[in-house]
Amino acid sequence: MRRHLAALVLALPLAACAGDDGGATDRLTVLAAASLTDVFEELATGFEEEHDVDVTFSFGSSTDLAEQVADGAPGDVLATADETSMGLAENAGVTGEVETFATNVLTIVVPADNPAGIESLDDLEGSTWVRCADEVPCGKVALAVLDATGITAEPASLEEDVRATLDKVVSGEADAGLVYASDAVAVGDDVEAVEIPGANDALTSYYATTLDQSENPDLAADWVEWVTSDEGRTILADAGFGSP
Repeated sequence: MRRHLAALVLALPLAACAGDDGGATDRLTVLAAASLTDVFEELATGFEEEHDVDVTFSFGSSTDLAEQVADGAPGDVLATADETSMGLAENAGVTGEVETFATNVLTIVVPADNPAGIESLDDLEGSTWVRCADEVPCGKVALAVLDATGITAEPASLEEDVRATLDKVVSGEADAGLVYASDAVAVGDDVEAVEIPGANDALTSYYATTLDQSENPDLAADWVEWVTSDEGRTILADAGFGSP
């Protein structure tokens, strides 16, 4: 999953999420938080058919992506996993109207057989566990939850985004990881999710906007409208996201 690194945004065009059938007349580039990977690729399928367009993605840390578009990196839509990251782009004056379209909650994921017997945050002590780096949204949420519950166990590593964190668990390199509930849904039977009591007090909210540098502003607006539509929200809910 290293292909989802935020740095890819500087090497556009990217591979189309659903392939290029040669018939699309336009291209839409969406820069989005890593935790949106699977659901945005699913949302793109219907959008491509409806609009005769190829949707390409750059997934990564919300903070990195926002900083890049603030510096003028190309793109049509920005979707972040926190308000602070979106604020970086807003302060740079490169955004349109910002829409809140989903929420998420932190959870513990463990390998399917849970070899370390992780059943709560308390069990992280003495285990090999990972979380996102402090400066990215999933890291900030993890810190808030750990602080609120008084957990002082130190992670084995701090990962660049939520998908890198999830990869460590899926590959068996870590006994547990702190990710979003939707990430556990995305990988299905590869992991087990362990609910964190009180995690709802530190919900993550997702924001989307069109970008001033967009070469397809109408299509960009259509994408944001699609994500925030009733059908879009149903797809998000099925993928484990909450409503704003």
